[in-house]
Amino acid sequence: MAAKTGKVMIVTGGGRGIGAATARLAAERGYAVCVNYLRDRSSAEELVSEISKSQKAIAVAGDVAQEADVLKIFEETDRSLGRVTALVNNAGIVDRTARVEQMTPERLARMFAVNITGSFLCAREAIKRMSTRHGGAGGAIVNISSIAAKLGGAGEYVDYAASKGAIDSFTIGLSKEAGPDGIRVNAVRPGVIRTEIHSLSSDPSRVERIGATAPLQRPGEPEEVARAILWLLSEEASYLTGALVDVSGGR
Repeated sequence: MAAKTGKVMIVTGGGRGIGAATARLAAERGYAVCVNYLRDRSSAEELVSEISKSQKAIAVAGDVAQEADVLKIFEETDRSLGRVTALVNNAGIVDRTARVEQMTPERLARMFAVNITGSFLCAREAIKRMSTRHGGAGGAIVNISSIAAKLGGAGEYVDYAASKGAIDSFTIGLSKEAGPDGIRVNAVRPGVIRTEIHSLSSDPSRVERIGATAPLQRPGEPEEVARAILWLLSEEASYLTGALVDVSGGR
């Protein structure tokens, strides 16, 4: 069954945190939603069950760093929901706090494979379906970057910050490449948001501590990022592409 409105979204890493908040809000605004997840099947299926009360939704397991898994995500969306019109490149990882001289090749390879290569592969498949060059009707992509791309992540995770800096460049370049084919490409750069990704930092107080240093003096909520994402995907942002929108409490 295709989406009632013709709007179909894929949210990578969509089972929890910002991805889950985005999937919920997308369903409220008329999207059929594919929720991609890596390991936490129960959270993804619970979310899909919730969304399915108002919109068609599916949960699809897959590692975005693996091409075969990315193909599966898009092919299952094609079959179950219809042609994708919106992609949210949300899947990403962070690792434990470390200085650069402590980082292993294995850590770096995984960080860049998920955070950078995964976004490229998903965008590639979305473009094949959205682009007027390929017979599509256009669409929109929102990449999830991070305010760390601007701040650098010194003493904590320079590798993560660098991967998100790559996403900023990717967003700008792809927006220029895909714009003539009817596709808008923007990025959201969240600051410190209350999500489970921070559990890997080995500092349980990190979210509140760093959030308090922002001009708004608090961490952000996933729903606040989701609202920015849905706005960028909407017709209200129809003349906006190549933008990097900071949702960071003023950092």
